[in-house]
Amino acid sequence: MEHRQLGRSGLKVPVLSLGTGTFGGAGEFFERWGSTQVDEARRIVDLCLDHGLYFFDTADIYSGGGSEEVLGEALKGRRDKVLIASKATFPTGSGPNDMGSSRYHLVRACEASLRRLQTDHIDLYFMHGFDALTPVEETLRALDDLIASGKIGYIGASNFSGWQLMKSLAVSEKYGLGRYVSYQGYYSLIGRDYEWELMPLALDQGVGTMVWSPLGWGRLTGKIRRGKPVDAGRIASGGAVGGPPVDDERLYDIVDVLDEIGQARGKSIAQVALNWLLSRPSVANVVVGARNEAQLTQNLGAVGWSLTAEEITRLDTVSQTTPAYPYWHQKNFDERNPKPTTW
Repeated sequence: MEHRQLGRSGLKVPVLSLGTGTFGGAGEFFERWGSTQVDEARRIVDLCLDHGLYFFDTADIYSGGGSEEVLGEALKGRRDKVLIASKATFPTGSGPNDMGSSRYHLVRACEASLRRLQTDHIDLYFMHGFDALTPVEETLRALDDLIASGKIGYIGASNFSGWQLMKSLAVSEKYGLGRYVSYQGYYSLIGRDYEWELMPLALDQGVGTMVWSPLGWGRLTGKIRRGKPVDAGRIASGGAVGGPPVDDERLYDIVDVLDEIGQARGKSIAQVALNWLLSRPSVANVVVGARNEAQLTQNLGAVGWSLTAEEITRLDTVSQTTPAYPYWHQKNFDERNPKPTTW
């Protein structure tokens, strides 16, 4: 398993982490993701550790805290061998303070996550979204205090826009507060908006990217093909609901190229799609999911090899879209405004 530095921190992480949104399976939405319970979760953790994947990602809203509970049970007796990332901000109750990034909510949310995970610290703690009603200074001071207390190791941001992340980094620098070392965001061959602003920002500011939904809500697994009906899995059951719309022909064109490369390299469509992400600038880690051991084994096959420059160019070309303003305009001034990768 390859390791990479997580932003401008001293922490090295494996290039793959396991997303545990499938653990617990409570509630209609998360039940569609998966319903892995403790016994199977232990076997999945065993398989991860056997392959050098010791980084596990969860959140307090996944199955109403059920994901953290199952993960905590599955990691019993081996907490010192793993890294855990969790998140807060989104609603965890019906009260007016049961959401957001206020000091009041974050301290309670963190302590609740620690109890469910059966641990005394969370290695990487993300703000799951940006709370515009809470001053950035309040959020970062609360997180800084949690770091000082030893309850959190490092902090990260997820789903922030570029200006929200940059403002947060500036406040951290101004007041000497804990700094976001990682950004967790959506990025895939069918969703490359991340490259327009967040990727250049991450490279400029030294923020390591963790990619969520790297297979585009399951659309890049090979189950969706030109002329092939979807008759199984979470796509067919509505598990992809909430993902951004994707033009069918564009998806088919991308999957066709993934398939051609995969057949030539002896890899699956999903493995090629994941490997492409690992070649991208700023990416430190890709969060993979698994409803069962077979899916996990498939995803683990995305590491240990590299796409050629020609294969990467083919995938870049077939997946390109016209960026939004002002980015399409900036393409005309590349000699003074170079891009990390071709849009």
